[in-house]
Amino acid sequence: MTSEPITLPPRANPDLLGHEAVEAVLRQNFDAGRLPHALLLSGPRGIGKATLAFRLARYVLSAPGEGAALDMFGAPATEPGGGLAVPPESGVFRRVAAGGHADLLTVERAYDPRRQRLRGEIVVDDAREIGAFLRLTPAEGGWRVVIVDGADEMNRNAANSLLKILEEPPRRALLILVAHNAGRLLPTIRSRCRHVALSPLPNAVVPALLARYCPDLDSKEAEAVAALAEGSIGRALELIASGGVELSNTLTAMLTRRGGIDVLALHGFAERLARADAEGGYRTVEELLRQHLARRAITAARRGMRAEAARWAKVRAEIGDQFARTDGLNLDKKQTIMSAFFAIERAT
Repeated sequence: MTSEPITLPPRANPDLLGHEAVEAVLRQNFDAGRLPHALLLSGPRGIGKATLAFRLARYVLSAPGEGAALDMFGAPATEPGGGLAVPPESGVFRRVAAGGHADLLTVERAYDPRRQRLRGEIVVDDAREIGAFLRLTPAEGGWRVVIVDGADEMNRNAANSLLKILEEPPRRALLILVAHNAGRLLPTIRSRCRHVALSPLPNAVVPALLARYCPDLDSKEAEAVAALAEGSIGRALELIASGGVELSNTLTAMLTRRGGIDVLALHGFAERLARADAEGGYRTVEELLRQHLARRAITAARRGMRAEAARWAKVRAEIGDQFARTDGLNLDKKQTIMSAFFAIERAT
């Protein structure tokens, strides 16, 4: 049995692999005084966007002014090289990791005490904190940095509140927006940010990180997880936690069974995933279904079968909408899973 992965949250993670070229450009721009006041880091979930955001924040907060970051004795406060690494033993690193740096504000979906879970979106009150924070004098005399983790999860009012700040940014302030889907942001927000689109991690990076975070993971399972993760270490860790390889094998067997889906087996599978203690598995199957349909659409498109590609893309969108409605209206999860499988069977 695999033990719990050894991982750190992005604000406390000293390591980042696969984005060295982006790091080098960001450091060069900041050291030369050319870093824009707002950055938009986009890309798939779990590839290191938030880790990069905190990495850049630490580097900027280590700098007393524009130019290379210096410590109190005038020596470089960051590790040598072309990246943004700040030594984990430094005061800036420790304060950021603990969430106690006075010049760093992190905005993300807040906890809803009424529903006893995270809100589904970032609301306007969260965004208004940014303006109040940036009006303050920097506590340490340098920069003020705001990280909006999940910027594409802002509702309309929150987005408009942020837009006002982006239109008149204060001096020596940096806003870093992290988004899984940049297309969901207002075009006016995107136009006021330097967009940095991060790619999925290279093929060799995910297995290397799995060896670090899950040292007792079987190599064969690690390869299967890495293939399903499609360049996302975050996704790989979620798959391990939820038994994603077994779920993927079951899903594939059901959808490729001769004679069609075994309805009785599907009932049992969906009922197991609909239990309150199976939230991770339910989310994994939702993502695996999207992934399965995306691959079918891409395969059809590469073969020049446009109508078939469009059909699979449509099924994928419809299933995604159904899962979203189930979340928003607290509908029957079992029925949602079964409906998704039957929709795929009808389209085959």
